[in-house]
Amino acid sequence: MEPKKSKYDTNPLDPDFVKKVESESATSGPETQEVRGATREIGSSANENARRNVYSEAPTRRYDTVSPDAPYPSIFVPPTQSQPAPYHPPQALYRLEEERPTRRSVAGIGLPEKWAVMLPYAPFYIGVVVSLIELFLVPRKETRVRFHAAQGLSLHIAIIVVQALFSGLGVITGSRLGGTLFGLAATVFLIVSMLRVLKGEPHQIAPLADATDWFNKGIEPRNKS
Repeated sequence: MEPKKSKYDTNPLDPDFVKKVESESATSGPETQEVRGATREIGSSANENARRNVYSEAPTRRYDTVSPDAPYPSIFVPPTQSQPAPYHPPQALYRLEEERPTRRSVAGIGLPEKWAVMLPYAPFYIGVVVSLIELFLVPRKETRVRFHAAQGLSLHIAIIVVQALFSGLGVITGSRLGGTLFGLAATVFLIVSMLRVLKGEPHQIAPLADATDWFNKGIEPRNKS
C-alpha cells in the first residue's frame, strides 16, 4: 500500500514541482488584497530621533529640583553649631562711678553724701556704729551709700575677728607684737579706704563681697521709699 503523502513530501527534482507548489498555495488561503489610498508618514517621537542621531541624548524627566552640583549631605559630618553667647559678669551692687561724692543730703539720715560714704570706714569702732545706722535708716534707692555701709561693716567685723585671734595667740605665747602690728595695719587700711571713697575712686574689697551683699540685703531699712 502506498503511504499517504503531505504537501511537503515533494521531490525538488520532479519536473512538475513548481506547478504543484503554485496550485497548493492558491488553495491554502485567501488572496492578498492590494492596499489602496495614499500613505502618510507617522510622526516620529523624540526617542526615535535620538536613535537616529547617536550623538544626541533622549530627553529625561527631572524628579527633583536639587542641583546636581550640590554636595550630598553626609551623616558623618557633625552639624554646625553657633558660637556661644559671650559671658557677662553679674552687675555690681551699685554702679562704680569715678566721681567725688556730692554734698547733697542723703535720705533717712540727713548727712551729706561725702560723709555718708566715708564714715563707715572710720577706725576705732566708729565705722561699726555709723554702718549700722545707715543700713537701718538709709533707703535702698541710695545704693552707693548702702554699699559702703555694708562693706565698712564687713571690714570692721573681719578686723575684730582677726584681732581676737591675735589676742588669743598673745595669751599663749606671751607676745602681743603680732596683734599690735595687725592693729596698726588695719588702721592704715581704714584711713586709705576713707580717702579713696572721698576722692570718688572705685573701692571694692573682693574677699568681703559675699558678706557685703548679705548685710546689704539682710538688713531692711526703716524708710523703704
